[in-house]
Amino acid sequence: MNFDTVIIGGGLAGLLCGITLTARGQRVAIVSRGRSALSFSSGSLDLLSHLPNGEAVTDLHAGLARLADLAPMHPYALLGPERVIEYAHEAQRLLADSGLVMQGHVEKPHFRVTPLGRVRPAWLSPQEAPVAPSPGVHVGIIGIEGFLDFQPALAAAGLRRLGVTATAHEMSLPALDTLRDNPSEFRAVTIARVLDNEAQFAPLCDALHALSQEHDVLWLPACFGLTDNRVWTRLNEVLPGKVQLLPTLPPSVFGMRMQTLLQQQFIKNGGIWLPGDEVLNTTVSAGRVNALWTRRHEDIPLRPRHVVLASGSFFSNGLIAERQGIREAVLGLEVQQPERGNWTRDDLFAAQPWQHAGVRTDNTLRGWQNGERLENLYVAGSVLGGFDAITQGCGGGVCAVTALHTARQICAREDLQ
Repeated sequence: MNFDTVIIGGGLAGLLCGITLTARGQRVAIVSRGRSALSFSSGSLDLLSHLPNGEAVTDLHAGLARLADLAPMHPYALLGPERVIEYAHEAQRLLADSGLVMQGHVEKPHFRVTPLGRVRPAWLSPQEAPVAPSPGVHVGIIGIEGFLDFQPALAAAGLRRLGVTATAHEMSLPALDTLRDNPSEFRAVTIARVLDNEAQFAPLCDALHALSQEHDVLWLPACFGLTDNRVWTRLNEVLPGKVQLLPTLPPSVFGMRMQTLLQQQFIKNGGIWLPGDEVLNTTVSAGRVNALWTRRHEDIPLRPRHVVLASGSFFSNGLIAERQGIREAVLGLEVQQPERGNWTRDDLFAAQPWQHAGVRTDNTLRGWQNGERLENLYVAGSVLGGFDAITQGCGGGVCAVTALHTARQICAREDLQ
């Protein structure tokens, strides 16, 4: 099977790259092993909240400029501040075109509220997600009886430490009784499949109406809205007070919705989605990847002109930690990594050196194999090295920005042919 581009990995980076390329008329296939890390995320994306030295980023332009000195192998440093900001704006438009209504902006980061009542800087968040409340606002934190993945008392306590008036409550919804009998099934996604049903809207309103009169805003766990935000929109139209939704423990309703909508956009553009598959072997000659052999198409190779590796980090098995070191799992690309004895620090909550491990690239995001740069192989997303997605608050941004950069490199080379 011949393709213009084959993308390995169906997460945020792979999908944004695929959507961009298919919009340009390319024949693109995405090989996806299963649900990506996106389905387990909060649904918010961060761009850059802290520098490698721990300094908070309050001015994005200044923060990006300093990365070149502090972390020259950071993907943002390789691309340069102007490109990063340009791609971030482009990513916002791409998400909106895919049906993802987000709050936030490149130039105006916000502070989203976590399920523990704390605040974290963010670039983009779902429209339903609460941001740091104004002083004097009375927040009602509403849990669901028997739902252990969200603890309203903990969230309320965290908000009170920030000086916010917050009260915890629980509501009982009889429609969930069957799920409640099996704790392993009583998760946000399975609850959403019930509450997204039109027949459950009136009982949900009844359970919230009195509480909505007592508070300025109600914050619920994100247990509905698996495919769209219609239930949330209707609640805000009929209840006396405002309703917002907090992400829960994964899998996340917000993350799964983002995954689904981006996947649908890719397929709508004409992309070929190969689910439940993985690349087992590759043929490389003369500095180019010529064929990919997958588990489900073992006798029929995929023959691309370009390849994008967006296989994810350790969570997605794009990177594998072994006794001898860290390796890239698909093509055996060269990995930048700390020495084996320096992977971790004793302080569990400190930045951990292993987080910086990932594929080594140049400013075109092409990778090396056995000392040779592969001319048609690009690397995007969290499989890249040189950054710490957690402590630097840049995971979503790196995925989006590098995905669009790889797509632009490929389109530019196609235009020259």
